[in-house]
Amino acid sequence: MIVLKNHLIKGKHNKPIILDVFAEKNHQKKPVIIFCHGYKGYKDWGCWNQMALEFAKKGFCFVKFNFSYNGGTAEQPIDFPDLEAFAKNNFTKELDDLEVVIDFILSDAMFTNEIDKNSLSLMAHSRGGGIVLIKAAEDNRISKIVTLAGVSDFAMRFPKGEILEHWKKTGIIHVENARTKQQMPHHYQFYENFKANQNRLTIESAVKQLNIPYLIVHGTNDPTVLLKEAENLKQWNPKNTLEIIKDADHSFGSKHPWTEEKLPIHLSKAVKKAIRFLKTSL
Repeated sequence: MIVLKNHLIKGKHNKPIILDVFAEKNHQKKPVIIFCHGYKGYKDWGCWNQMALEFAKKGFCFVKFNFSYNGGTAEQPIDFPDLEAFAKNNFTKELDDLEVVIDFILSDAMFTNEIDKNSLSLMAHSRGGGIVLIKAAEDNRISKIVTLAGVSDFAMRFPKGEILEHWKKTGIIHVENARTKQQMPHHYQFYENFKANQNRLTIESAVKQLNIPYLIVHGTNDPTVLLKEAENLKQWNPKNTLEIIKDADHSFGSKHPWTEEKLPIHLSKAVKKAIRFLKTSL
C-alpha cells in the first residue's frame, strides 16, 4: 500500500497544500479519486483515513488534502492553529487549490505507472460538494462525481440583514467551533469574493451543465444540510443518481476523533454505494 502522508505542494496563494495518497503499489493504472473536505473540516477529520483505505483496497488511488486556507498548517494539519488563514479563505481559493491538486496528481512522475489519467473522479463532503460540482463543470478532465451530504447553494449560507451590515461595518464575524470552542473568524472579503464571482459560484448552474455520472448520497437525519438540498441536486439534472441513507446524519455516524478501525454503519453504506457507482461507470 502506498500511503503518502502530509506531502506538501505549492499552492497559488502563498500557502502550501498538504495532501495524502492511498493506493496499492502494483504498477497497475488505477482510477483516481480526489476528496475535498467541508466547512471547518480537514483531510484527517473523523474516519476519512479509514475511508481512504477502503477505496484503496478496492483498487482506487484515493487522494485527500487540506484546502490551503482551511486553518491548518504544514506542522499541524489537524484542527485550526491558524485562524488568520481561516479568516482569509474563500470559495475561489478552494477552487484554485483543487485545480493545483488535480494538476499535481496527473503530472507528477511518482504516479506515472500507478494511475489512469483518463479516470479521475471528484468526491466531497458537505461544503466541499459545491466546490467539486463547480470544478467538474469547468474541467473536462473530470469523469465522475460523488458528494456526501453535499450543499446545493452557497448564497443561502451567508447572513442577511443586520448581521450582514454588521459584518460589512466591522470587517469580521465569528462562528464557534462546537468541538474546539474556538471563535473562528471570517473576514468580509469572503462575502465580497462570493458576490464578485456569484455566477461562477452558483451550484445550480454547474449541476445543470454536467454531462458526467454524478452520485448524490445523503442521510434522512442530516440537520446541517437538509435532504431537500440533495433532492434539488437531483431535480436540476435528472441524470444524476440519488441514494438516500435512512437515519444517517451529516457525518454519516463519524465523529472526531475516530478511534475504531471500522467505519460507522452509515458511512460504510455510503462508501459501498460510492464504490459500486464508480466501478459501474468506469
